[in-house]
Amino acid sequence: MASHVVGYPRMGPKRELKFALESFWDGKSSAEDLQKVAADLRSSIWKQMSDDGIKFIPSNTFSCYDQVLDTTAMLGAVPPRYGWNGGEIGFDVYFSMARGNASVPAMEMTKWFDTNYHYIVPELGPEVNFSYASHKAVIEYKEAKDLGVDTVPVLVGPVSYLLLSKPAKGVEKSFSLLSLLDKILPIYEEVVAELKAAGATWIQFDEPKLVMDLGAHELQAFTHAYSALEASLSGLNVLVETYFADVPAEAYKTLTALKGVTGFGFDLVRGSKTLDLIKGGFPSGKYLFAGVVDGRNIWANDLASSLSVLNALEGIVGKDKLVVSTSCSLLHTAVDLVNEPKLDKEIKSWLAFAAQKVVEVNALAKALCGQKDEAFFSENAAAQASRKSSPRVTNEAVQQAAAALKGSDHRRSSNVSARLDAQQKKLNLPILPTTTIGSFPQTLELRRVRREYKAKKVSEEDYVEAIKKEINKVVKLQEELDIDVLVHGEPERNDMVEYFGEQLSGFAFTANGWVQSYGSRCVKPPIIYGDVSRPKAMTVFWSSLAQSMTKRPMKGMLTGPVTILNWSFVRNDQPRFETCYQIALAIKDEVEDLEKAGITVIQIDEAALREGLPLRKSEHDFYLNWAVHSFRITNCGVEDSTQVLSSSLSFSLCFSFFERDIMDIHTHMCYSHFNDIIHSIIDMDADVITIENSRSDEKLLSVFREGVKYGAGIGPGVYDIHSPRIPSEEEIADRVEKMLAVLETNILWVNPDCGLKTRKYAEVKPALSNMVAAAKRLRTKFASSH
Repeated sequence: MASHVVGYPRMGPKRELKFALESFWDGKSSAEDLQKVAADLRSSIWKQMSDDGIKFIPSNTFSCYDQVLDTTAMLGAVPPRYGWNGGEIGFDVYFSMARGNASVPAMEMTKWFDTNYHYIVPELGPEVNFSYASHKAVIEYKEAKDLGVDTVPVLVGPVSYLLLSKPAKGVEKSFSLLSLLDKILPIYEEVVAELKAAGATWIQFDEPKLVMDLGAHELQAFTHAYSALEASLSGLNVLVETYFADVPAEAYKTLTALKGVTGFGFDLVRGSKTLDLIKGGFPSGKYLFAGVVDGRNIWANDLASSLSVLNALEGIVGKDKLVVSTSCSLLHTAVDLVNEPKLDKEIKSWLAFAAQKVVEVNALAKALCGQKDEAFFSENAAAQASRKSSPRVTNEAVQQAAAALKGSDHRRSSNVSARLDAQQKKLNLPILPTTTIGSFPQTLELRRVRREYKAKKVSEEDYVEAIKKEINKVVKLQEELDIDVLVHGEPERNDMVEYFGEQLSGFAFTANGWVQSYGSRCVKPPIIYGDVSRPKAMTVFWSSLAQSMTKRPMKGMLTGPVTILNWSFVRNDQPRFETCYQIALAIKDEVEDLEKAGITVIQIDEAALREGLPLRKSEHDFYLNWAVHSFRITNCGVEDSTQVLSSSLSFSLCFSFFERDIMDIHTHMCYSHFNDIIHSIIDMDADVITIENSRSDEKLLSVFREGVKYGAGIGPGVYDIHSPRIPSEEEIADRVEKMLAVLETNILWVNPDCGLKTRKYAEVKPALSNMVAAAKRLRTKFASSH
């Protein structure tokens, strides 16, 4: 019985690739040094899978940045601005496309389907001259073969590649990317021919776009592509792999009829309806790669349950044609539980990281062919049972409180205009009020103090004193700059989700559970293993302390429930919305405690609202309804005069304010496609939203130009904090005037795009000074014209 893994994490168990990349980018090590670290990681991955008994081991899934960018290099689709003149693409051109260089910007980066991974978007048009310009797939296949491991080379499929691309600048937006199919297929044929010559017997094409809502024209492109490749693929076994969702019925029909294809891979974790399609008919003589081990989460597989699914499939496709696989690449999970010696033993027994998932795949494959490891299976069953019955997982009071939410939609008692009036009476802000999104620069000294306090090398008293000093510095700076609504700078926080998770029950944290987000950047998601509640206040001490240092309004700063959910590994034993409602109730308690402590403006960051949007349009409404409802739950109990902001961290969205009549609630949003969800944002009923706007060339504002009526406060970012560049007063004033062409003066706020944590004070001070000066200049201008 055969076993297969779709792909594997690249960063290494201790983020070896991250450190090698950053050392190379900083000029501290050579290209050869980087190549060596990469080669060592690849060989250890292949050897590990081989030792674990995996038959179909992937190659070419390793990348020094991103697999889609690797495909762009393979096809020689380098945008002209990078000055590439042909030949094999090296690190200089490759990393310029990924990161930009001194003279030209990087290519756009966007989310990989509904994961937290980001890929580099190809820029294509009718003028692109494709050529075979990176032999990486063949080089890595040969590299593995020299180590005695026969692998399955993996390529991003030609149709998905084009559908994941965008028209290059200057190319009509209506340009059909699929019209380039016949131009890229010859390059794929060259790659296949070289792989065949090198001895490859299988090849895997990843075509994840098949799980999306596709039209007849797009489905026809798959039929055309694989018919055209049929001759060059003859003599090879070909696997077409899909993942992340069910394959719709029409796409399933197209996929299983593709010419020259030997096997089909399906995600049977997130795509349980695909099982019904397989039971309804699977082409005879073809291989079924059954993705029963979850590549997107960290929970141990329920082996008994998976085995019964596999037994049913074996009856349909035959024993020799069933391959046990992962649901998708293991890129989206942490690397190895071995590196978690401090993790609670009971919780650890419930988990499986990438290395453990490989072992699970092989154990299932062996069980299918009569070599069941009884001890391994019974240990797994015991862990599953302990997780179901553990008192740490279930909190009756939380379950009841969440169940009681069902009867209400938790809207605030007054409408937004009445609340804004009440808030203005209390806050007495000028028109075009200025604020920032939350964090201020985190210096090395600040990080050191936090690290030492965590390691118990610094007393609590000394730690509080150091943080207090930092807050005081940030408050004084904002007063000197004459900012209207202040923040405390968040010096006590490491990460916007981890900080709250550490103070909520039902969360666990890893030491090395890193997952690649993009390039060398990794995130360490918390694990939500049980019912969530808030044992005690989380931010009131620091917010009250900061408010006592100034007479100006001081924002309370919270991360919203949807963002905490979407940026964590979430329990899989109850629906996601139930967990989200529990987090919302915990944040609601915090909002109400902040209000009692005299905080009149509260910001609830919903950076990841759009990140959880399902891949299928038919599922959007259900998700947006519970996500928006969760946000409303957090602040439905505050006074009208408390302002609630919503702010979000998405290249198109930051909510920073939510207003209640006497309390101002702000919400901040970023990296969210604003236009997709504008009506849901309005339904959040925040008093003020701040949105990341500067990098989208004000495209974001077009939604208001198109007649969307928005009556609450709004702060589209006036400058890009992701760049060290300092915008001039004129530039900011000009940007605000553009906003005023579509937004009313009395609802517009002036703020940067996002938090300032990653910037230096030498950049922050002049940029904020210019921002305040621009707001004052426009206030004077409006006063004299009225």
